[in-house]
Amino acid sequence: MRLMLITSNMGKLAEFRSALTPLGLEVLHSDEDCDEIQADSLEEVVRSCLLQLQDRGRRDIAIDDSGLFVHALGGFPGVYSSYVLRTIGMEGILRLLDGREDRGAHFECCIGASIGGEEIIVHGRCDGTISMRPSGHEGFGFDPIFVPAGFERTFAEISITEKNGISHRGRAIQAFAEELRGRLNEAHR
Repeated sequence: MRLMLITSNMGKLAEFRSALTPLGLEVLHSDEDCDEIQADSLEEVVRSCLLQLQDRGRRDIAIDDSGLFVHALGGFPGVYSSYVLRTIGMEGILRLLDGREDRGAHFECCIGASIGGEEIIVHGRCDGTISMRPSGHEGFGFDPIFVPAGFERTFAEISITEKNGISHRGRAIQAFAEELRGRLNEAHR
């Protein structure tokens, strides 16, 4: 079976392939775009994109969306993380937190798929804190300022393998793989 991952991020593609190839899935990719709606949740954004892609005739597809939710900022930037990263960047988030004691944050990831006409939605979350300054060169996005719970280093300072084992996306991909495994087992009964 083939699954088309809608992404231009080759690191994300490798992560999906690592989890799904053992299930007998061939994971392809397309950097096709969809109009990202203004929404209150990652799931709403993912569902909207899935519908747009299905309306264009796409089948057996998966897409994900992630966001950084900073507690002292009421969950900002959340679903607007990509836009915020492009406009004010990590330094802007650090400035907004200047002088605040609460530096708690979490990353969330929502994966949505349409496979054989059935929809799958799964989530992953990673709790942590925002560092005082950017540190590290691995990863992308807000990784240099996010310290996962139980660590003293940012996502950008740990190996990709280590990050994938604890990250919001890694957890969502594992949940997605488990859901697919269950469905594939049902289909073979």
